Amino acid sequence: MKWDKPLRWGLFVGLLMVGLPARQGAQAAGKADDPRQAAIQFEEQGDIPKAQTEWEAVLNRHPQDAEAHAHLGLLEARQEHYNEAVTHYRKALVLNPDMPGLRLNLGLALFKAGKMKDAATTFLPILKNLPPDSQESLRVTTLIGLARYGAGDYTGAVPFLKKAVAADAQNLPFRLTLAQSCLWSKQYQCVLDVYHEIVNLNENSAEADMLAGQALDEMKDRPAAVEQFRAAVKADPKLPDVHFGLGYLLWAQLKFDEAAKELEAELSNNPDHAQALTYLADCHIQLNNPEPAITLLKKAVKLDPKIELAHVDLGVLYANAGKNDDALLELKTAEKLDPDDQNVHWRLGRFYKSVGKKSEAEVEFQKTRTLQKAADKSIFDKLHSAQEKQGNANVPTPTTN
Repeated sequence: MKWDKPLRWGLFVGLLMVGLPARQGAQAAGKADDPRQAAIQFEEQGDIPKAQTEWEAVLNRHPQDAEAHAHLGLLEARQEHYNEAVTHYRKALVLNPDMPGLRLNLGLALFKAGKMKDAATTFLPILKNLPPDSQESLRVTTLIGLARYGAGDYTGAVPFLKKAVAADAQNLPFRLTLAQSCLWSKQYQCVLDVYHEIVNLNENSAEADMLAGQALDEMKDRPAAVEQFRAAVKADPKLPDVHFGLGYLLWAQLKFDEAAKELEAELSNNPDHAQALTYLADCHIQLNNPEPAITLLKKAVKLDPKIELAHVDLGVLYANAGKNDDALLELKTAEKLDPDDQNVHWRLGRFYKSVGKKSEAEVEFQKTRTLQKAADKSIFDKLHSAQEKQGNANVPTPTTN
């Protein structure tokens, strides 16, 4: 589960763009036909194309002019051409690393260009030179936290985001980002602590309930996780993955009737949710109602061919229908996806035995004696997998700690 972080962060980042020293030097720019003076005047008038032309003229005369590169970077950033802005800012930084505001603008351009790791690296030296308790220090601290989060460095993001939320008692989006970072860095008590802060601001935050539910599940308290997901469903039944999360947890507790209802609700929100299709089909099979399962499973593997359970269940259903070639193909596919899953080899053993291949069956049964039954995945793992398969662009990959 993710929220739209560019939307929620955008205003904060936009407010931090800073001007450059040339604005203060306009009166001393030189002759009337000096392109530098003309560039500054056009900037002040908001005429970006003419300002760019004049700054380019400055560079034609003086290719090593840091000020010109810095202002061209600023003009590109104002047009949301962030990669071009980065190029100019970097050139300016090489030529004049002490130019006020330059490094901050470079970091902001990197941030807005989605180059979060580079942005965080750029912001860190700025923070070291700021008074610890100043507003400027808080802003840069927050930027580092958000950039590290965006880069998937959740462990590195947590201490910076903690400082940011401590200074802003009413900021719900940053608290959600902190809770997400705590979850991804396996700091589960941190998730719960932030959750309590969030519900003090918004007692009906479905996003926070889902985060707390995932943390509780990771802490092996599945009943409490179920209750958190029930709260999330109540708070926002349209939130992506909320019904799937509850449905999966109920399925893992063998409550197939209840699970099926939640999975159906998820599919009402998103008919192409491959995992919801798979687990709903499995619920039907477990409840001795296999007829709807084939259609659900075929759609699931078409959407995501790497869901092992879907292939196992298809193999079982095909075997029961006497479609032995199809059954073997599905079971062997499941084995390739997870060769260490005891259940897959047990199913293969039963299949081979049913078709009279005793030696092949014994090989599979022998494998089941040396393997352990795979434990149910946590809801955190399932939600991450579901989000990746749905093409959620807001799901960064965690870095290795």
